[in-house]
Amino acid sequence: MTRTSYYTATTLDGFIADEQDSLAWLFVQGQKDPTHRFGYETFISTVGAIVMGRTTYEWVVDHLSTSEEAWPYSMPAWVMTHADLTALPGADIRFAAGDVAEVHRDMKEVAGDQDIWIVGGGDLVGQFADAGLLDEVIAQIAPVTLGAGRPLLPRRLALKLEETEQNGDFVAARYSVVGPGSWEG
Repeated sequence: MTRTSYYTATTLDGFIADEQDSLAWLFVQGQKDPTHRFGYETFISTVGAIVMGRTTYEWVVDHLSTSEEAWPYSMPAWVMTHADLTALPGADIRFAAGDVAEVHRDMKEVAGDQDIWIVGGGDLVGQFADAGLLDEVIAQIAPVTLGAGRPLLPRRLALKLEETEQNGDFVAARYSVVGPGSWEG
């Protein structure tokens, strides 16, 4: 069964990037083992389609332009945007706008038996959660605080902790999505 996952790193105070969309805080942390049960290589091996927002896509493209690296994803990638963006040569990148449920159907068909990864952007993840299409959140929690920045998930969402484990300096936690968060009496 295809799962839709938000797999990300976050600061202890719940930010995925600082106020300038920088991830510098992430790259100075103690090395995580990519083959760990919650590590990137283990996770990405289960993914058949990805989706990201414009800001994440532009960050990846900008990062690639300053290095010798190629597009890092072998599976089809959807970029949710209203902007007129250009796909990188040789990469399977599909631009979309509008209802995430329609895009999710296309991604699920392409992913087959593999999972869907919402790569970045708390608001985009929130749109999938609002549509009832987010199954789990896997967070690598770093021992750093930023005080402000891009929030992990700018929505109220009820989660159930399924498992945790240390991975280098990070605490890895996997949560299943219970539903919209409501704490009103």
